[in-house]
Amino acid sequence: MAKKVLLLCGDYVEDYEVMVPFQALQAYGIEVDAVCPGKKAGDVCRTAVHQFSGHQTYSESRGHNFALNATFDSVDPAQYDGLVIPGGRAPEYLAMDESVLTMVQKFVQAKKPIASVCHGQLILAAAGVVANKTCTAYPAVKPALIDAGCQWVEADTGNECVTDGNLITGATYFSHPEFISQFVKALGGTVTGSDKKILFLCGDYMEDYEVMVPYQALQALSCTVHAVCPNKQAGDKCPTAIHDFEGDQTYSEKPGHEFSLNASFDQLNFSEYDALVIPGGRAPEYLALNEKVIEIVREFMEKGKPIASICHGQQILSAAGVLKGKKCTAYPAVKLNVVLAGATWLEPNPIHRCFTDGNLVTGAAWPGHPEFVAQLMALLGIRVSF
Repeated sequence: MAKKVLLLCGDYVEDYEVMVPFQALQAYGIEVDAVCPGKKAGDVCRTAVHQFSGHQTYSESRGHNFALNATFDSVDPAQYDGLVIPGGRAPEYLAMDESVLTMVQKFVQAKKPIASVCHGQLILAAAGVVANKTCTAYPAVKPALIDAGCQWVEADTGNECVTDGNLITGATYFSHPEFISQFVKALGGTVTGSDKKILFLCGDYMEDYEVMVPYQALQALSCTVHAVCPNKQAGDKCPTAIHDFEGDQTYSEKPGHEFSLNASFDQLNFSEYDALVIPGGRAPEYLALNEKVIEIVREFMEKGKPIASICHGQQILSAAGVLKGKKCTAYPAVKLNVVLAGATWLEPNPIHRCFTDGNLVTGAAWPGHPEFVAQLMALLGIRVSF
């Protein structure tokens, strides 16, 4: 039976904490309505990039513009199976909104799953729904939660996720794999076929969403996911780029999160992996010049293993000579590379369209992640059922 969940948004919600669950849950076949008090479907919420940069607290910079797809005043909590509350700065003022608190209380009274991350738990505290509940959050939220009567679990690493009945709380966006997995389970979901090992081919200034959304969405399915970058080791970081359309003739670019690699490029046996994922952004421009990268792509294609490439990632596929006779799409500016490489161009209209041709999944841009991840899941035999 199909599930439908509500995502509670606000201006300066944390960028990853709104988009990763939004698109991951959609990829699993769950309908997600994103709403914000005072806004309607089609409006946007500005997001914030929060990360630690060596200071006493996290830094903040501007993220993507997140488009809402439902109107807050029109939603009925009774029509939803669960609620997701992202963090960032939005919860500080959403916790003062009586309509928000009433909505949260209705989900609790109906005993429906609620998943809240980072600063989102401020809303739970204000709604008076954490008394005698075991939960965690971003450490600065601890005093409010303790005063609200919760049993506090210290978040030592940011990866912590705590489930107490129908309440799932995560410390930061690093907890997303467990956070999303537990929420799907609470909705009655079962995952099959997830014993897969997947390789992500990363580089400096890859697009922020295009690496993290599929990375954490696949981890939440219990897949083994390794992210590598030429000339870097496990624990090293890749700076990312935020690409968005803001009224100019082409996309704008802003600094994104720093993405942590979890494997070393030079130490892997690439033949052990079941699939390859290539994010877009600016990294593919120069990764396409790396002979080892080209060799890896050719090996996956020759063995018929799934390759999922999005946006500018197809520049690498073109350079590897693996597109001849294939049907695929890409970011429109990459059409030249795709056509010259001998592929049949598939117009990405609308921009979220993704296509599968044999073992190849291609997408045009990050709005297509739900289709992109779902089509890769289909090739790998991974299924989420309710």
